[in-house]
Amino acid sequence: MSSPINYPPKEVIEPIFGKINFELVILWMLNNNEVCTWSNLKEMIKPSTLSIYLKKSLITELIEKKEFNQYTITTKGRDRFYELSQATKQKRKLNYPPKTILWKRNYDHWILWMLYNNNFCKWADFLNEPLSINNSSLSKNMNSLIEGSFVKKENKEYRITQLGKAKYSVILRDYDLDRQSILEEESNRIKEVTKKTLKFFKKYRIIEDETRFRFLNNLLRLPHEIIKQSVESEEDFFKILLYLSLNHPTQYPIFISTEKFAKKYGLELVVLEFHVLQIIEKKIFPIKFFKLEGEIDEIYYFQANEKLERMLNAVVEEHITKFTYLNKLYEENKDKTYSTTLESTIDTILDEVCGPLFHEGLRHSLKKLLPSYISYLAYKVEKEKKLIDTYDKLKGLIWHEVQIYSSRKEIVQDFNNYEESIKQINAAISKNPNQFDLYISKERVLIYFNKYDEMLDLLDEMLEIFPEEERDIQIKVAYIHKEKRNLDYGLEIITKLLEKYPEDRNLLTYKAYWLQYLNRKEEAVEIIQNLIEQDPDNSIYHDTYGEMLMSFQDYENAKNEFLKAVEISSDEWYTFQTHIKLGICYKELGKFKLATEKLESGIKYAEKSISDLETTQNWLTIANLFKAEIEELESEA
Repeated sequence: MSSPINYPPKEVIEPIFGKINFELVILWMLNNNEVCTWSNLKEMIKPSTLSIYLKKSLITELIEKKEFNQYTITTKGRDRFYELSQATKQKRKLNYPPKTILWKRNYDHWILWMLYNNNFCKWADFLNEPLSINNSSLSKNMNSLIEGSFVKKENKEYRITQLGKAKYSVILRDYDLDRQSILEEESNRIKEVTKKTLKFFKKYRIIEDETRFRFLNNLLRLPHEIIKQSVESEEDFFKILLYLSLNHPTQYPIFISTEKFAKKYGLELVVLEFHVLQIIEKKIFPIKFFKLEGEIDEIYYFQANEKLERMLNAVVEEHITKFTYLNKLYEENKDKTYSTTLESTIDTILDEVCGPLFHEGLRHSLKKLLPSYISYLAYKVEKEKKLIDTYDKLKGLIWHEVQIYSSRKEIVQDFNNYEESIKQINAAISKNPNQFDLYISKERVLIYFNKYDEMLDLLDEMLEIFPEEERDIQIKVAYIHKEKRNLDYGLEIITKLLEKYPEDRNLLTYKAYWLQYLNRKEEAVEIIQNLIEQDPDNSIYHDTYGEMLMSFQDYENAKNEFLKAVEISSDEWYTFQTHIKLGICYKELGKFKLATEKLESGIKYAEKSISDLETTQNWLTIANLFKAEIEELESEA
């Protein structure tokens, strides 16, 4: 015999003030009975209204349908019921952020904290003390959070979404909160998804603990909301995450192809492959994945910042830093050479990680991944330096002549082998010793392979044969000495050239660069400002000035100079560099959207540039490194 149904008291169904709250009536019924049917509920609410509120409560997960025509309340529903009940008796009591969070005026953090720690908030809750956010700032931050799907607005009430909860979990790490508090917040998030995941695991017999852990880790970091429009079914979304969780390097040699997975778990193959592509390649989630491709169709995936990737990161970073530093050390010592190459460094890394971290069978796959993985990590090594040498334009200015000649001539285009390349060009010079173009081509070979001593010998030879080219040849001599870290001697050469050619503005630009490298800021800035004053519509002066300001970390003023350079001329050989440098400035100023736009436009301009391939590739690497760092920063925001 079924238990009698409890019905709400008079104050709930006939409130003294205002209209009847049908949501409260339904939640009261379900909170005070083990289960209710449609017929039980319709005794209190007419069918048309009941249908609307039941559907809404099911969608918002306040209630659930246990069996046919049987409704029960969820944990979330009980919280909502308590909140509505309290509201009928007294003024709502809100939880407010601790002083640690209120100390920083990160209004978006305040909003997320309030919404996470209260079932909902109204606009006035943020205007009142202790928050006292002004209307303008509140509107700006709230709209941004709503547009990012972190917050939703319903009936003038603001609530946090699942995506917002994930973001909230990350922002807690920015504050001086005890670790237990952060762990408790994580536990609350895990509780919310555990019920559903257990049903999913039971239905598809997922019993292996490692797979369960990876699935839960993926689910907590990859909210369904982001792809809800294309994968409406939450179960289908779970299946996509299960595919990524099953194909992990620690599972080697066990893997499952997309075809077999789709067939086994009843998911359309096109849906699975499309969304795996979106997650891994298109990066629709802020979490980066790395992909290991085997020799057949086996593919394994692992996340950035998970245990496996952090351990790989530590090993790779140590070896690459060692390789970089020792190369610089031996570069200074002409009597010694450092025999280790990047390729041998990669082999050393493989020897260290294959076995303890990755199965030996993945060695070949890992070797293919490491070059791009090293590029991904390169910024972490490079950011310890100022990157001045990496993204300065001086090399392009001085060797632009070489680039022009090389684009016109087809001599020595293959740089895979130094000996063969230099042998070919020397043979051409011996037949035509007075043909200047051939020496320019030899310069290109020597510069490509960083043969600085041989380059100085060539320039001395060219000075004897072509004395009328003294100015350009000596500028190149100065540049080679800069690369050999002999900056004072390079400046001395430029100064002597200026005494001989006092009206040469290009020489003044070079001198400004050298003074910048020597950290003589005031002298360098004075020269370039004078040049701009004499010729304000010369874009290269503004670009150069911006680069100098960048080197002194004055990103705001550097940005303005780059914008002037682009405004004056958007079709110079160095335009792609200007865009990339603009992107770097915006990144340093915290304007990530503008930074990404400029980095991407720089990449597009680079594809059309007449700069030599090595220079273009260096700049593309820089652009992609900064884009990667922005993605990382945004994922942590």
